[in-house]
Amino acid sequence: MEPEVGSILEGTVTTITKFGAFVALDGGKSGLVHISEIANTFVNDVRDFLQEGQAVKVKVLSAENGKLNLSIKKALPPEPRPVQQRSAGYSRPVGSARPAAAHPPVRRQAALTPTEDLSFEDKLKRFMTASEGKMADLNRSIDGKRGGRRRR
Repeated sequence: MEPEVGSILEGTVTTITKFGAFVALDGGKSGLVHISEIANTFVNDVRDFLQEGQAVKVKVLSAENGKLNLSIKKALPPEPRPVQQRSAGYSRPVGSARPAAAHPPVRRQAALTPTEDLSFEDKLKRFMTASEGKMADLNRSIDGKRGGRRRR
């Protein structure tokens, strides 16, 4: 009788090859655990994870024409997923790919240079100075990426 697909069985590793391992099951049946189904990590050499005669739990993936495809990693309990914590004032989880400086909290934006008591002309002058400095930095970085060509 063929083992049922999806069932988890006990077996013994009988032969190790470069592409996987053969596991003998109860009832005289045996099946192949492909190298990609041995562990949740990259497997370069099957012998790093299994030994001949080792008892293993396997899950039956398919049973066709008397051939059994088995998996050790799917017979293992699922790994717990890490809990993502959120920090106040940020829209991304802590430890995400973006640095914290890219998303300052809202309360810091309101704490910029006080401009309430400046006239419109003074505010415009500050803006233009800051803008010209940013444009100069941007042009300098773009010129450096053009392969060293400079305007004369």
